[in-house]
Amino acid sequence: MAIGGDLSTHRLLLAYQNGIFPWFSEGEPILWWSPDPRLVLFPQEFKPSKSLQKTIRRSLFDVTLDQAFPEVIHECAQIRVEHQEGTWIVSDMIDAYCQLHTSGFAHSVEAWQDGKLVGGLYGVSLGGCFFGESMFSRVSNASKVAFASLIDYLTMHQFDLIDCQVTTQHLIRLGAKEIPRDRFLDLLSATLQKPTLQGAWHQSSL
Repeated sequence: MAIGGDLSTHRLLLAYQNGIFPWFSEGEPILWWSPDPRLVLFPQEFKPSKSLQKTIRRSLFDVTLDQAFPEVIHECAQIRVEHQEGTWIVSDMIDAYCQLHTSGFAHSVEAWQDGKLVGGLYGVSLGGCFFGESMFSRVSNASKVAFASLIDYLTMHQFDLIDCQVTTQHLIRLGAKEIPRDRFLDLLSATLQKPTLQGAWHQSSL
């Protein structure tokens, strides 16, 4: 959609409100995207597998909200580097999203095991939409349990949709689906009429 600009909180929020997000690699200018089709997940259409449901019932992980945002975003970046996948979560992005978190718009879900952070995810919340950014796992199923906990939280607070941005088979198996960009923008415009759940999210609401 565009090249350049900056990653200020104001510009990022304006971009998300218009269905646009930054995605670029180290050494590239800031690139702004709005895919067509768009992958979304409606919370009520979440489809946890039987194995995931079993893992959740076993309570293998302690799940928290907004307790370790900087650690989660750093882990999301690091695990991709370790797997030699490359990452868009460069230092400027980390700084920008940590500022979004401080401002109460970006949130993390953490999965802990024996007091150690082993999985999690982060994203941006505006109106009734959660814009998922990235997730990581150090232990099998940790990020999936974090995601299921996010779904519970969003359902409790009557969120309308999760923007998954780019299509992956993993997310499709969890219930996400592609919709035309025009429909996504219509849904986004409607859900942005809801008040934003700004500020720290609390575990007691899980």
